[in-house]
Amino acid sequence: MSAGGAGDAAGADPTPEGDTVAGHRSGAVSTGRALAEGAPDPLAAEVVGLLRARGETVATAESLTAGAVGALLAGVPGASAVLRGGLIVYATELKHSLAGVSADLLAEHGAVHPDVAAQLASGARDRCGATWGLGLTGVAGPDPQDGVPPGVVHIGVAGVSPVGGPSVEVSSVTLSGDRHRVRVASVITALELLRARLLVPVG
Repeated sequence: MSAGGAGDAAGADPTPEGDTVAGHRSGAVSTGRALAEGAPDPLAAEVVGLLRARGETVATAESLTAGAVGALLAGVPGASAVLRGGLIVYATELKHSLAGVSADLLAEHGAVHPDVAAQLASGARDRCGATWGLGLTGVAGPDPQDGVPPGVVHIGVAGVSPVGGPSVEVSSVTLSGDRHRVRVASVITALELLRARLLVPVG
């Protein structure tokens, strides 16, 4: 089972990213090592630093990555100041009961859908009381899920828009490689998307 989650789809902005694996190769080595050895990851450390500088927090709702984003952030010294917590919603029904994803949405489109990622992100933010929420849903493989091929991943980022007020953005990527590579690349992509949002001043 390799599905992801959702949050409030209203206002979500799906953005196709294409195949991102080539651009993530060197980062995947670093992140994969950090996940395996528990060493601080440079990208995660940068995200934690940006959050601390802004006085903001983050929470996650993860399906195919099963808590790997939260674990990578937690490996950074000082992460307790910014990491609120996370929801591991591997089973489809938990996306609804724990993260608040619409049951109708799940029934109509399945667990791997951009709107599910949006609602997972919003659910993580709201239920954990964080400034930012990350929601990840996708198919790591090796088999398709509900007709969705391996490598398709949707990542939602719920937080503060540059002009103030809540906003949710969704990026959809198609990743290549085996199950491990897809999961690691998903973690990297989620943190890169959050970093990009954190680098934009508010107001």
